[in-house]
Amino acid sequence: MSRGPRPARRTWGDDDAGCTILHVDMDSFFAAVELLERPELAGRPVVVGGGPRGVVTSATYEARAFGIHAAMPIAQARRLCPQAVFLPGRRERYLEVSRQVMAVLSSVSPVIEQVSIDEAFLDVSGSLRRLGTPTRIAILVRERIRAEVGVVASVGLATTKHVAKLASAAAKPDGMLLVPAERTVDFLHSLPVGALWGVGGRTGEVLASRGVRSVEDLARMPVATLERLVGVAAAARLHDLAWGRDPRPVEIERAEKSVGTETTFDSDVRDRGELERIILRQSHECARRLREGGLEAARVGIKVRFSDFTTITRSRGLAAPSQLGSEIAAIARSLLDGVRIPPGGVRLIGVRAEQLLDVTVAGFQWTVDGSDGPHRAELAMDAVRRRFGSSTLSPASLLPPGEPPDA
Repeated sequence: MSRGPRPARRTWGDDDAGCTILHVDMDSFFAAVELLERPELAGRPVVVGGGPRGVVTSATYEARAFGIHAAMPIAQARRLCPQAVFLPGRRERYLEVSRQVMAVLSSVSPVIEQVSIDEAFLDVSGSLRRLGTPTRIAILVRERIRAEVGVVASVGLATTKHVAKLASAAAKPDGMLLVPAERTVDFLHSLPVGALWGVGGRTGEVLASRGVRSVEDLARMPVATLERLVGVAAAARLHDLAWGRDPRPVEIERAEKSVGTETTFDSDVRDRGELERIILRQSHECARRLREGGLEAARVGIKVRFSDFTTITRSRGLAAPSQLGSEIAAIARSLLDGVRIPPGGVRLIGVRAEQLLDVTVAGFQWTVDGSDGPHRAELAMDAVRRRFGSSTLSPASLLPPGEPPDA
């Protein structure tokens, strides 16, 4: 759900020579997926997010017209647009549609770097002979995603990844923007400094205090002065980006750094037993995603947000890398044991599997006694869920109190 800065002008020329980097970004992706199955909501403000205590994850442009944006508390979004349709998120469905989109992109170019569930970079230099110019390929990508998947994509074309991503943000909604090689600097210098990768809130404040408000302001600043403001490494990176220098290639395999899940409660939770049940469920969800990705984790972390919004994180290494929910849960629960639950209770809790390793490279580690029983059991659980649904099988301790298993 892009809120990226937009340049003053909408076109920068039509010479696409060398502009073989495409950034493809779905428009209001989660909301768009919901409209696939509820077309009667088209044209209405639709917001996707958690419960009353959650945040907005996606919103149609009709909802954004009321000031609603990603990460906004749902309660605030309801105040801004009480007539909006509010829908809970459905991660599995979004992943399913995401795979369909990525399949389209992979058929256009094998050099694809998926950076999130709804965006990816393509290097189409090897596809020009087969499919035509970069502009023609971008048009083809948008047409095929719309026709074959039913959602809308905006595309940016440029000579670098950084500029292509900025171009796709400027092209929204439902558009395409080419930044010719010779207009790269002009395009960049038309943007506010916050457009640069690495300029967040704090860095933006520091730069603004010295009168640096646009990318051009930063580009014209002596590097030595910039180094004193943001440090040597950041100054070099920002200066290069401000002048259109970005040597990063499109990476075919982009290693995931962590896998995690969080739960925001409708009302604050004070019962430690309930928090442990949530952690167990989250641990098994993380483990399932690890197994799907052929990964194992060497470290486990938890995140706890209290009723006053104070947030803490804790992490600990595993005895051996694992992709088992039971082992991830054991570490997560021990971390929670060291956290004092205040009288106000807990607003959010999450589990994250970190320091991920590729199983095919590192090799899967069985339990200390050499038994593969737990691993086979969790693989069997995966198979049952794939066939009959994610809610059909879970650890017995996750059953509601007093509810016996089905006969």
